Amino acid sequence: TSGQVLTSGGVGVAPTFQTSTHTPDDNSVTLAKMASGTDGNLITYDASGDPAYVTTGTSGQVLTSGGTGVAPTFQTAGGGGGLQSQQIFTSSGTWTKPAGITKVLVQVVGGGAGGHNTNGMAGSGGGAGGYSSMLIDVSSISTSTITIGAAGAVNGDGGDSSWADGTNTVSSTGGKTGTINTAGTGSEGGVGSGGDVNMGGGDGGASRNKAEVYTIGGHGGASFFGGGGHGGVSNNYHAGVGKGYGSGGGASSETSNAGAGKVGIIIIKEFS
Repeated sequence: TSGQVLTSGGVGVAPTFQTSTHTPDDNSVTLAKMASGTDGNLITYDASGDPAYVTTGTSGQVLTSGGTGVAPTFQTAGGGGGLQSQQIFTSSGTWTKPAGITKVLVQVVGGGAGGHNTNGMAGSGGGAGGYSSMLIDVSSISTSTITIGAAGAVNGDGGDSSWADGTNTVSSTGGKTGTINTAGTGSEGGVGSGGDVNMGGGDGGASRNKAEVYTIGGHGGASFFGGGGHGGVSNNYHAGVGKGYGSGGGASSETSNAGAGKVGIIIIKEFS
């Protein structure tokens, strides 16, 4: 029949036409002997065990298994669930969720207070704003109201900072300004609330005398993000302003000026 080959039966036996059962030798099929295909295609096997093509993907896609009985396909690589971006607020506004973000880590710091300033009297430094942080699932949240606590002016308290998305409120109060230091005490730092971690800001330092020769104003309280301003010293060595976001300003001495606090901050780390 068509396709059969003449096959010897050996000595004394007439040859016959038979269907060929020849199997190619190992490593004998060259690329030239294979059927033509499409550039970028791969060869796989379908559910019946027959050879099949994997359709060419687009640039940057990765070969992805479909499981048992399903041919693999080229697909866009996933983000892996890691940190994708962050937004930083030092003034009030609105956070808007970027595409693909499912969780955020929110860090909230209140404003730092200014140091106390009174002519002829040493005072205590301004307290730092509190700190609060929270990991939030934002799958069903698209925006959040951001309030940033103002920096306390000299003799002024720091403002309160907050994240409010309608479901979660994470906030930190501002530090308290210093006072005339008659009792050897400093000013109070703000307090964080509503988060997974809530911490108080550093208290402002009390003033002190140096061997009754000159006075030193209290230092500003340290916040989560850095230290406060140094205290002023007699002979017109003026106090420093708050350095880290949310830190307090240093207080005046008898003959120097106090420093203002530092504005609060909210940092939002965004994860897919």
